[in-house]
Amino acid sequence: MSKASLMIKHDVLKESKQILVRFSEVDSMSIVWHGSYVLYFEDAREAFGKKYGLTYQTYFDNGFYAPLVDMHFEFKHPLVHGDTARIEIEYVPVQAAKVIFNYKIYREKDNMLVATGNTTQVFLDSRYRLVLYNPEFYTEWKRKNNVL
Repeated sequence: MSKASLMIKHDVLKESKQILVRFSEVDSMSIVWHGSYVLYFEDAREAFGKKYGLTYQTYFDNGFYAPLVDMHFEFKHPLVHGDTARIEIEYVPVQAAKVIFNYKIYREKDNMLVATGNTTQVFLDSRYRLVLYNPEFYTEWKRKNNVL
């Protein structure tokens, strides 16, 4: 049996979110301040959650929290006040009790890739203890979306 035949095929879960760069998101040079990218990633996670049924409320309703524990950015080109950007988010299937996303941010007017990044969330129970297993609701969500 070949290595390729042993690979499990998962669905690719993606969403995108368009944003207009506001004055409050830029620095004195009118360039998007690096901290604003955290908000852009958050906006993309919320759009993804709404589309696929994995919102912060879903975590709460099932007795869990899902805090960010790791975040990486790579800046390639600046966004400036008034630009429209598109944030693309893709779910990364893993067996561990984590929620991982990759991001790409494009400037809409020329489709220039301006930043990439990823985030990792873990599960905490209602007493803020780290959960080392996939909660049942999350396993069911993965099964439903063919990413198990």
